[in-house]
Amino acid sequence: MGVEFSPEQQDFAAAVAAFAKREAGTREKRDALTDHDAEQHNAGVYAKMAELGWLGLTVPEEYGGSDASMVDMCILLEESLRGLLPIGAIGPTLITGGAYAKFGTEAQKDAVLRGIVRGASQSISMSEPEAGSDVGNITTRAEKTTDGWLINGQKTWCSNAHISENILLVARTDRSGGKHEGLTMFHVPANTSGLKISPIELMGNQKETNDLYFTHCLLPEDAVVGEVGNGWRQLMTGLNFERLILAAMSLGAAERAFEDTLQFVRERKQFGRPIGSFQALRHRIADLATEIECTKLLVYSVAAAVDANPTKTFAREASMAKLKATETSKQVALAGMQMMGGYGYAREFDMEKHVRGALVSTIFGGTSEIQRDIIGKTFGL
Repeated sequence: MGVEFSPEQQDFAAAVAAFAKREAGTREKRDALTDHDAEQHNAGVYAKMAELGWLGLTVPEEYGGSDASMVDMCILLEESLRGLLPIGAIGPTLITGGAYAKFGTEAQKDAVLRGIVRGASQSISMSEPEAGSDVGNITTRAEKTTDGWLINGQKTWCSNAHISENILLVARTDRSGGKHEGLTMFHVPANTSGLKISPIELMGNQKETNDLYFTHCLLPEDAVVGEVGNGWRQLMTGLNFERLILAAMSLGAAERAFEDTLQFVRERKQFGRPIGSFQALRHRIADLATEIECTKLLVYSVAAAVDANPTKTFAREASMAKLKATETSKQVALAGMQMMGGYGYAREFDMEKHVRGALVSTIFGGTSEIQRDIIGKTFGL
């Protein structure tokens, strides 16, 4: 029973797990790599993964990548998050790279996709103060001029923009049609004049998301990614890819929170025996293990379906995978904190960090409520 991997995929999973153990296998190693709370990304570890060819896993071969399968990508992300590798930029980078691979010009692909392969971070910027789940409400303006495109407006919740080489911007180029019409993608190098990147203070002092301020930011005419006015449709074609990335990452995070909880309840003693031997906790462990197994089967079945039908969007299945994986991750982390008692809140253990990461996973990349709405609509509701 379980997910069937080829021998090569089994070896790959083992290699990523071994790398994670070697680089971040102890709390001391992880604290040396990051500030525990503030920074979630270590450039040195990321560079080592680039040298191994792992960051270019989904990049086409002509740009230095492996053009591997969605299943392979999920293996990398699951094992990386399970091993607590400090590579917070990998999700946004892969999501951004997927859009460039589909719609970018040769020059854009050369800059961004080759950058991903060598270990450069990339970001995508859609959200605004009044356009979160309602992406069609974007108001950041992109006006055509004789010199190119003039960008003005504010974006928010842009993950890892402060460490990225390039930002894939979604802005409004036309207001004459419906709100999902007139959106366009733009290639924006992070050092572009007129762009200000400002960090957003988050729970636990995390520093990974940003506000972006565009003030008379001039982009060249060839900065358009794909077609002018077709940004919404381009975004929709990448949803299965984006949601699989987030689902695989949440699966790995859930597995790690479960493993940490299991170790604790085996070792912690009260009333003369390990607390895991008490029926209340033993049953809770059984339920969590079952939920994780169901999640893993769902995530990899969707990944395999995408591999078999790469042009299909799989709106229902991809949303189910994102919904199930992130909600399971939250369920496992919160249950782990409860079973650990006061120690679940202590910085001495990783559980409080697991909880912070799991809580936000049901919000970014489309909230759980949005995923349920999408799934419901596929049934004609």
